[in-house]
Amino acid sequence: MRKPFAGFSHFWLISNLQKLHIMAQINYYTEGGLKKLKDDLHHLKTVERPSISRQIAEARDKGDLSENAEYDAAKEAQGLLEARIAKMEDVIANARVVDESQMDNSKAYILSKVKIKNLNNNAVLEYQLVAENEADLKSKKISVESPIGKGLLGKAKGDVAEIQIPSGLVKFEILEISR
Repeated sequence: MRKPFAGFSHFWLISNLQKLHIMAQINYYTEGGLKKLKDDLHHLKTVERPSISRQIAEARDKGDLSENAEYDAAKEAQGLLEARIAKMEDVIANARVVDESQMDNSKAYILSKVKIKNLNNNAVLEYQLVAENEADLKSKKISVESPIGKGLLGKAKGDVAEIQIPSGLVKFEILEISR
């Protein structure tokens, strides 16, 4: 019996499986969050990409490319930019807009506003659980991928979430869940 991946190197197989996993990951966004992501991608393609192309052309015009640090730096910047563009395109392709009107308020999910009480120091905090790309602590938006965000997901009013954060174990009581 022939093995299904015979002939492929271990490295090739692992790296491509990781790419498939990353590409297939669905992310949930608000309409505003997805629009911002699309606007950022548009900016990268229409402003940043032409700018780097100009830098490469200017560096190329300076002569010998083998010893041209400006050319090497511009090519490296181009590679990083193209990687960012590809990643953003994958994220947008797998993005889903969440319809808040169809969401259950009995438990904490993405886009929930959760009022919590830190049982260690009695501080009351309110956060909105959002996708990783929309997280902004100043706006009290935390990622569902963060330790606190993960710990709050699926919890109901009155539940106590025990969450391991870098400074230790913290207990949060869910006081209120809203949209």
